Amino acid sequence: MTALPTSPPKTSSSRSTSTFGLVLLLGVMAALGAVTIDLYLPSLPEVAADLGTTAANAQLTITGVLVGSALGQLISGPLSDAYGRRKPAVVGFGVYVVAALLCAVAPDLPSLVAARFLSGMGAAAGSVVGMAIIRDLFTGPRAARLMSRLILVIGVAPLFAPTIGGAIAERTGWRPVLAILAGVGVLVLLAVWRKLPETRPELAAEVPAQASRATGPAVPVTRRRGGRVLRSFSGYGALVRDRRFMALAVVPGLAMSVVMSYVATSPFVFQEEFGLSTTQFAVLFAVMGVALVGGSQVNAALVQRFGSPALLRVGVTAALVLSLVLGAVVLSGAEQLLAFVVPLWLLLLTLGLIMPNAVTMALEPYGASAGAAAALVTALQSGVGGLVGVLTGVLGGDEHAMALVIAVATALALVLTTAVAVADRRAAALRTA
Repeated sequence: MTALPTSPPKTSSSRSTSTFGLVLLLGVMAALGAVTIDLYLPSLPEVAADLGTTAANAQLTITGVLVGSALGQLISGPLSDAYGRRKPAVVGFGVYVVAALLCAVAPDLPSLVAARFLSGMGAAAGSVVGMAIIRDLFTGPRAARLMSRLILVIGVAPLFAPTIGGAIAERTGWRPVLAILAGVGVLVLLAVWRKLPETRPELAAEVPAQASRATGPAVPVTRRRGGRVLRSFSGYGALVRDRRFMALAVVPGLAMSVVMSYVATSPFVFQEEFGLSTTQFAVLFAVMGVALVGGSQVNAALVQRFGSPALLRVGVTAALVLSLVLGAVVLSGAEQLLAFVVPLWLLLLTLGLIMPNAVTMALEPYGASAGAAAALVTALQSGVGGLVGVLTGVLGGDEHAMALVIAVATALALVLTTAVAVADRRAAALRTA
């Protein structure tokens, strides 16, 4: 098997352009899950009123997407190891289109939650396949930089999605918003069908020349060599037994808990507690989203110099400090929007240092089973985030619940990151002894 390069040749300008196109496509694929939540998010109070339910129950339509995504990722990851990266992506986005149409015509809350769960399963292949393709092609700081660029592409669409979704909902109601998501799914499906290259390193055919020019370098593609789906799924056992991997895999889930605690409560906190209009909320949501995107780009600029382990430690430490500041603001009863927003914005900024580095460190030893490893990381990320969304609602769905959940999540992330750092230092000492 021909080894894949860990970075593109410095002399090839066309290679650089192709890499940009590949990251853009992978980002669009992975962003669909976020857009599924964020385009619909400003409609959440209207959904609760229209379906005659509570705010906490309406939040289940967000949780359903995340839990469905977690299950879909666990299925699509091993399938991408067994059959290549393209097929699970095409099937997944086809399921998404059907599910989004069912959401638009759902007659009651249980039907809507079920359809949103199915749409989360369909969109799940996008993030798994994106991470696996990056691991197929790159390792080390180069992989961390590309993960950060992937977050940039993923983050741009959700910045504008609430503004667009809010404007549509104000004029037409929340159901057309969900119908539009079906149309977006069709566009992503067509892009994947036409442009996504196959990068699974164990297959032995060559990527067609036109696909390589459009989205990435020509790479060895996998010609199946008798691999079986059950064999791919069995890789989860080795991953679960690897304590270092599991610790690093849970950290992005805890970071997503911070995001989802904020996302699930933000419509009610900003629109009902602080009195913002739907449009004002959408603008503020975009400003907050800039923090997460910006943090990932700071990481991309620094990771080559400082490395993923150091930046991960800095990120989780800063996140815990800022979560305590946010908690103090909430407990003080301050009613000024700025006092609440500033520490929250900075906290979201630190997540850009946490997620790409934790993911890169977790996936690096698992090139042969990158699909399963990426699936477990992203499933934990979505699953933990979804469960925390429920917990935030159970605790009251307000700023106090959000601050408590964020503080606990960042504290746990620091504990896990510290444990990994200690274990890595001991392993390095043993190797040099």
